[in-house]
Amino acid sequence: MEILNNINSPEDLKKLNNSELHQVCNELREYIIECCANNPGHFASSLGTVELTVALHYIYNTPEDKLVWDVGHQAYAHKILTGRREEFINNRKFKGISGFPKISESKYDAFGVGHSSTSISAALGMSVASNLSGKENKIIAIIGDGSMTGGLAFEGLNNAGAMKSDILVILNDNGISIDPNVGALHNYLLKISTSRTYNQVKNRTWEMIGSKWLRMLLQKFMFSTKMAIFKSGSIFESLGFRYFGAIDGNNLDQLLTTLANLKEIKGPKLLHIVTTKGKGYKPAEDNQVEWHAPGTFDIFTGIRKKNKTEKRSRYQDVFGETIVRLAKENLKIVGITPAMPSGCSLNIMMHEMPDRAFDVGIAEQHAVTFSAGLASQGLLPFCNIYSSFMQRAYDSVIHDVALQNLKVIFCLDRGGLVGEDGATHHGAFDLSYFRCVPNLTICAPMNEVDLKDMMYSVTLPEYGPTVIRYPRGYGEGLEWRGDFNKIEPGRARIVVDGKGIALLTIGTAGNNAARAAERAREMGIPVLHYDMRFLKPIDESALDDAIAKCSNIITVEDGTILGGLHSAVCEYVAAGSSNVQVTAMGVPDRFIEQGSVPELQQECNFDEESILKTIINVSKRTS
Repeated sequence: MEILNNINSPEDLKKLNNSELHQVCNELREYIIECCANNPGHFASSLGTVELTVALHYIYNTPEDKLVWDVGHQAYAHKILTGRREEFINNRKFKGISGFPKISESKYDAFGVGHSSTSISAALGMSVASNLSGKENKIIAIIGDGSMTGGLAFEGLNNAGAMKSDILVILNDNGISIDPNVGALHNYLLKISTSRTYNQVKNRTWEMIGSKWLRMLLQKFMFSTKMAIFKSGSIFESLGFRYFGAIDGNNLDQLLTTLANLKEIKGPKLLHIVTTKGKGYKPAEDNQVEWHAPGTFDIFTGIRKKNKTEKRSRYQDVFGETIVRLAKENLKIVGITPAMPSGCSLNIMMHEMPDRAFDVGIAEQHAVTFSAGLASQGLLPFCNIYSSFMQRAYDSVIHDVALQNLKVIFCLDRGGLVGEDGATHHGAFDLSYFRCVPNLTICAPMNEVDLKDMMYSVTLPEYGPTVIRYPRGYGEGLEWRGDFNKIEPGRARIVVDGKGIALLTIGTAGNNAARAAERAREMGIPVLHYDMRFLKPIDESALDDAIAKCSNIITVEDGTILGGLHSAVCEYVAAGSSNVQVTAMGVPDRFIEQGSVPELQQECNFDEESILKTIINVSKRTS
């Protein structure tokens, strides 16, 4: 890294000549590959935007000019070039830098991101603020990885075009988010970017022209040519944006020229670039889905390193296999996911039953209301959405599902602390924000068998709209592919009987509690442990039993203490005449940053050791 080691800010980048800029691109790729091989992250997207990142920081005056990265999957080169080169080896680690742009981390991170489709709206807000304060800085939104299918992106485009704000939107079109992009917009962009006639004319003419002003005329001419070829208006032009492209987003020289020219043009502009996800690392280019976030790997062979826990089943695969089993017996069952078929394992059903499984793109609100429409006509939709992304569709769940009491089964993957993706991706709030919604049943499995049986049970008539919430990663190693067992709505399970102290848990946090309770019993503390399984309806008979036998209750949940199981238990105890004391263990009232799940559970004090320590302290207090 002969040159990269001397770049500590974009100002250092601006001192380089053209040849050195090309070398920086090569060194950036090598460094990202080297770091991510041993410290996993969002790999392929950032490889695809190396040239774009170098060009943006070279042409624009950051941080006065603002770069707003959508999602943040593409921003590793940005972090490295803006003073975080040395820290990048600790990217996504506990107490390290975030895997996503974050305002509090760097003045070059203009806006914190992690969820899709936010960049255009944020950039518009910055542009209006700059105008009101008399500034003339430039605002650039970089959107890609499928984020343009999100409704918020179009809301931003529509407003920005109408306001004629001076912003540049760069659409990084790599044809894929995590799984391949879907939908009419993707097909439209694909048609533009892959037209043989259009690209042959554009590329040959571009190579012949040296003057930047002639090249600007070429851009206008090519737009007219494109309209003639496709005999249709540009969707972006109709929204008030001047459209430029599609150009090769991995061609540094072309990017430098184009961005320099666009910098001089006022008003809303959209530059459509086409990049290769995984650019510069052949295994990632050849298999872009698996290399979106591949885990650790051998740089030279491209072989991904196996995790020793992989002998156990992942919860997402329990979902994926179980929905297929159920759908074979029940023709009303359909599956829906917003752009996460491989992430949630609905791809298993999509392969076996392609006409009954739907990837609707990055569009969580649409996924929920689409599911409600299916349910209104007698089908039984299993709508699988990551917990943190379900936050975007909260109104749709209330208005379109719960209010109408339509039987949609929401399978919330990545519930609880998810690990290295950090605060933007933890599914910490779902138990709390759904508990107050009428008509919803809310449950969480303690292990793989429970998840399989819950998925079966919710298909039965006594269940209405239901939320099943489970974590990222591996289960307990149980054999779960056996017969289905019915679980009654709102029925808790006693893990071990006892007296004095009651552990009331929900979800997989109950496994930490079970191990702690076993150790406590060996120490002579006969803890009672209930796996509540259901937050709503909560099992009042289990609560009554705990209150009758115990003077102290400890609640444990992999979610926010406020509003979840702890709140539900406290409300029940307060409504009675009991003097039971209730101690809370779970996610505290603050945002939790990145780290491994064990590290974060320890930080939040609901790992096995913390639970055991609490049991011991409570026992001493009451003896």
